Amino acid sequence: MSGVNVTRSEVVQFVLRISLLSIVTYYSTKWLIRNLDPSNKSKKKAIEHAEEILRKLSPTMKKSALHNLNEYEMVIASHLVVPENISESWDSIAGLDDVCQEIKESLVFPVCHRDMFAGSALYQPPKGVLLYGPPGCGKTLIAKATAREAGMRFINLDVAMLTDKWYGESQKLASAVFTLAVKIQPCIIFIDEIDSFLRARNSSDHEATAMMKTQFMMLWDGLNTESDSTIIVMGATNRPQDLDKAILRRMPAQFHIGLPSEDQRLKILQLILQHENVAPEVDYVQLARMSNGYSGSDLKEICRHASVHRVRKVMKNKELMDAVRAAANKAHENGTAGRANGSCNGAVVQNGGAPLELGAPAISMEDLVESLKSMKHSKYTTGVLHDARIDLD
Repeated sequence: MSGVNVTRSEVVQFVLRISLLSIVTYYSTKWLIRNLDPSNKSKKKAIEHAEEILRKLSPTMKKSALHNLNEYEMVIASHLVVPENISESWDSIAGLDDVCQEIKESLVFPVCHRDMFAGSALYQPPKGVLLYGPPGCGKTLIAKATAREAGMRFINLDVAMLTDKWYGESQKLASAVFTLAVKIQPCIIFIDEIDSFLRARNSSDHEATAMMKTQFMMLWDGLNTESDSTIIVMGATNRPQDLDKAILRRMPAQFHIGLPSEDQRLKILQLILQHENVAPEVDYVQLARMSNGYSGSDLKEICRHASVHRVRKVMKNKELMDAVRAAANKAHENGTAGRANGSCNGAVVQNGGAPLELGAPAISMEDLVESLKSMKHSKYTTGVLHDARIDLD
């Protein structure tokens, strides 16, 4: 009996040792994998950033929704934008009055006044909105303004965030996009350059990429069964022909944001320069006529580059002032009056000329035309602009 008891004791000890060794091995392996994962630090930072954003949203959200977020939803939440933090509004957009009005009627109004049309099954915000057109024409600007005016949370989805080297992680992140949107609704999921993510599927797609696209579309369609959900997927692209037909079907509201016309360019220029120090001789109508083929982003860059010319003038005047003061000090040390080339009341007096006032000069028509010529040359060099008939004189 004693031998049997000893054997049993040894077996118990052996089992305990194996169990302890298994537990230590499990947690050691888990710790090692976590620290070897190159994306672990970025995930921690994303979760910390998400907690800060969610704390700002907590007064208007259910506390249960905040505490029930999993790790993947917290990573997606790091790209969440609070409507109050969006600086763009309808006043920040010029020349797109028709498009903005249509978006207000079909998207913003149904979201802000859901109770008014609660009995209607037709007057509902669309589940998908596509903004397409040339780059730099205000597609992203419209998406941000829509989120702010509708009071909706805004997820600026980074497609690179959905890719993970571990099998199955990309699908979990794609699923977290929609589960998070349901918890924090009303919400807009914005995908810039959507053609790079949801382009037409073909046999050459990687297995993980194909699965992620399929799951994204399945989850997107699943929102249609939830009549109470206010979640809108909004995409922007300048290559709509590359999108999958299934994606275009899920985006019934499509708005073309084209290059601005002459009247639209006039409004854009006036909006950009409304708070700037502009010389009275600046002719906005002529600038609008001369900038044919330019986008709103191009017009803003033209005005920014024209503003740089003011800095050059100030710097040149400052150098001239320093040179004159140095000459005046040297003449004073030599016992000369030095009043001819001196300075008086903050103005530099040139040899035989009028005083040259220092300060921030206004943006002149010459500055704007010079900037326009510079951008025209740049566009011709890069092959973006081909209309040689544009007159800059």
